[in-house]
Amino acid sequence: MAQHILMVVANPAVSTTVGGPVGFWAAELIHPYAVFTEAGYAVTIASPRGGPVEFDRLSDPRDESGYSKDDTLSLKYINQPDFMALLENTPAIASLDPGEFDAIVVCGGQSPMFTFRSDPVLRDLFMTFYNAEKVSAALCHGTCLLLETRLADGTPLIQNKVMTGFANSEEDFADQVVGQTVMPFRIEDEATKLGARFVTQPAFTPHAVRDGHLVTGQQQNSGAETARLVLSVLQGS
Repeated sequence: MAQHILMVVANPAVSTTVGGPVGFWAAELIHPYAVFTEAGYAVTIASPRGGPVEFDRLSDPRDESGYSKDDTLSLKYINQPDFMALLENTPAIASLDPGEFDAIVVCGGQSPMFTFRSDPVLRDLFMTFYNAEKVSAALCHGTCLLLETRLADGTPLIQNKVMTGFANSEEDFADQVVGQTVMPFRIEDEATKLGARFVTQPAFTPHAVRDGHLVTGQQQNSGAETARLVLSVLQGS
């Protein structure tokens, strides 16, 4: 049987900093999804609450802003009804059996920054994978979940771990574009306080790192790199 990867995307939420709806970043699901499925892996797309999920507006290549107009891979999948149907009724993570999966990938976007840290079910699910020595990955703002994960002795999971995530340089860019502070906290700052060895590349450069069976990706341009690291662990390389 093909190995099975669980990809988790955020449910729709409302930004408490700038107001308005927020969701998950299209490329952070679609780019790794393409790598996994093209390599012959089975993928289930789920969300914390289940039900329909939505793209962050700026991540949709069809958006009038043109911010993601060059994301032709996401546009290709958006135009596939079978793929889009997967986003209309995602299973809730609590309804799934972790034993049926070989890896977990937590995607980012804006909603995770307002929803993931307060979600004990998602936190416990991630640690179930990690403690079973299964590949455990998070991408971009999805890495904020790692700020709450703890080992059995209470030690932060990321203490002394090499990791990456949406960098301060990228938060600076976002704040400048919007004209105010966009996110309620910064992952790089919070992870460093917990003792993580937080490593980044220049803003928006594709970048992913591995520490054992923990894999993290820096931002929305790092989905394919994150997926390839996940596959390298699954394949024992």
